[in-house]
Amino acid sequence: MALSDLLYPDNPKRKQELINLHQELLDCMSANFHATNELVGVLNKHLGCTITPIEMRESSTVKENCEIIIQVMSEIQHQVQKIDNDMKEKLEPVLYQKLYDIKEPELEKIAIAQRVFSIILGEATSTAAMVAIKLLGSNFLTLTVSKLIGLLAAIGASVLGGVSITIIGLGLEMILHAILGAVERSQLLTAVRSYEKHLAEFKVASEKYQRAIHEVTSLVRQQVQ
Repeated sequence: MALSDLLYPDNPKRKQELINLHQELLDCMSANFHATNELVGVLNKHLGCTITPIEMRESSTVKENCEIIIQVMSEIQHQVQKIDNDMKEKLEPVLYQKLYDIKEPELEKIAIAQRVFSIILGEATSTAAMVAIKLLGSNFLTLTVSKLIGLLAAIGASVLGGVSITIIGLGLEMILHAILGAVERSQLLTAVRSYEKHLAEFKVASEKYQRAIHEVTSLVRQQVQ
């Protein structure tokens, strides 16, 4: 047992709390990577995008993995914005407004979008138009992704952003190795409180993000069947 653990018996418990929180974060991030790649696959296949799929890097830190997913989320935002710009440029103002009119039947919106994609892509399926309408007509771009990007950035900058995603126990010991007594205890308390705050918000935002993507991908699967 470390000297600091003898002096402050609650330290081993704090360390375990931190390890557990860290694992929760990694599980949540892994699910976000998977969901993001699902959406990337749909955008590439049906909307002519060329976004590169991503994967968690086991040898990298939490911050570096946050930056990987932030980059592709930003690219998704860019592509959705580009779709919106194309719609605005190629449609008459009245038709463009119909795309965002909640009273307008979705089938009519899809028909309008398909007309534009036929020009952009040379040909277009109703699936492509449906995906575009789903992304443009929801709060996916303006709220869900933006919120998650902000939280990922905050997590990357947090106390344990520099910890490798796979070296959980060892990573913490490396951080705490030279810290003894009250200094270690203070660092642990700060880290736990920071992680608890970020993780609570991150889990909620991640669930919304994953649901939004699942809604799109489920519709695509139904269209293909």
